[in-house]
Amino acid sequence: MAIDSRTEMSADETAAFLGRQETGVLALARADEPYAIPVSYGFDAGRRRFYLRLVSTPDSEKRRFLASEPTARLVVYEGEDVVGVGDLGDHDAGDADVDIAEVGDGDGHAEIYRSVVAVGTLQHVDPAALTVEDIEQYGSAERPLFEIWPHQKGDLDIELYTLTPERLSGRLVEVDRGAGG
Repeated sequence: MAIDSRTEMSADETAAFLGRQETGVLALARADEPYAIPVSYGFDAGRRRFYLRLVSTPDSEKRRFLASEPTARLVVYEGEDVVGVGDLGDHDAGDADVDIAEVGDGDGHAEIYRSVVAVGTLQHVDPAALTVEDIEQYGSAERPLFEIWPHQKGDLDIELYTLTPERLSGRLVEVDRGAGG
């Protein structure tokens, strides 16, 4: 296995990638204690802002971490196997539908990994201050569905947050798996 290409995604490629995805991992820390959870989000490319709807019980670990206003990292990623012919190519780093003729070693397959890391502080949003545009973005955050929670819906706190990253970086890595994969 060889890493054949590492590419930093442009701002436009990063925004396009974030617009296609809807889930990631939110990592929080306080002192020396980390905490990471899967989340869904909406993303406004023009404002470079994430919209998160976080669901928890009132006494949950998640709520305790959020109350400490920690620095947050949101990691969004995907990986795809591409079977094809030819060499790992010069395709657009943000192209989700890579032409199989451009990727691979002729006998095997390649894997393409994309990831974006956003670093900043979560801001709690008062529902009374929501604009129509904000509501549309929160509507994009379709998960988690309440059916996955073991508690009654009335026992859950639903809090709205935004994350406007101080740093936002996207990467694409291509790995040639070769014939033996």
